[in-house]
Amino acid sequence: MNHPLRVLVTGGAGGLGGALVAAFRARGDEVLAADIVEGADLTLDVRSDDDWAAARDWVAEHWGGLDVLVNNAGVAGGGRVDVAGMDEWQWITEINLFGVVRGTRTFVPMLKQQRSGHIVNIASLAGLVHPAGMGSYNAVKAGVVAFTETCAHELAEWDIRCSAVCPSYFRTRLIENMQGDDTAVGQVIGGLVSRAPLGPEDIAAAVIEGMDRGEELILPDPAARAAYELKLTDRAAYDQVMRKQAARLNALGEQ
Repeated sequence: MNHPLRVLVTGGAGGLGGALVAAFRARGDEVLAADIVEGADLTLDVRSDDDWAAARDWVAEHWGGLDVLVNNAGVAGGGRVDVAGMDEWQWITEINLFGVVRGTRTFVPMLKQQRSGHIVNIASLAGLVHPAGMGSYNAVKAGVVAFTETCAHELAEWDIRCSAVCPSYFRTRLIENMQGDDTAVGQVIGGLVSRAPLGPEDIAAAVIEGMDRGEELILPDPAARAAYELKLTDRAAYDQVMRKQAARLNALGEQ
């Protein structure tokens, strides 16, 4: 694709979404930052079919098409299987998985008509590597990875690319809005996020580099690449690491 690209980023008013918006704009792309919070260019609740239709209509009227759809909006959640309630599962699934599905379904007809485009779905390393205490988050992010790969196969005929982004922990305020009854999980994840060496700007830069290289699975940081490599090459060692983490979590939950 030639610059400038026409880019829509959900959850684009802050965090990784905001960093992506800034990075695209810095290289001259036209960007629509869609979000439910103040500071967005367009109000978009990814759970709302009406909001998605309005976003599509705006893009059609003002740009006449779309080059990149970044399904970034998401929430943090999790909890051990006997602690997290079904309301938590429904909440995180509606936003983190169905939000991606709604966005993709909304814009695929436009992308097919123009026979081009790139759908970038922000998943997580949790979509590939599945630590204890994060069943709902792991499941929806794995769903995003699977859905993205499926779309890549289906849409290749129209020259539409699809990429799943799977970062490890990075510094983000997403954890501040984490919901769930399992406070032990929140404590553990909060510590990992606060100690992470990279921030959203680092991840955003790596995402765009991966997009430009045509990667369908983007692992944007060394920790993510190392963890996934361990799972692929030494499953016994990977399982041992995961079970030790589970034991620590269970011990914390009993305090």
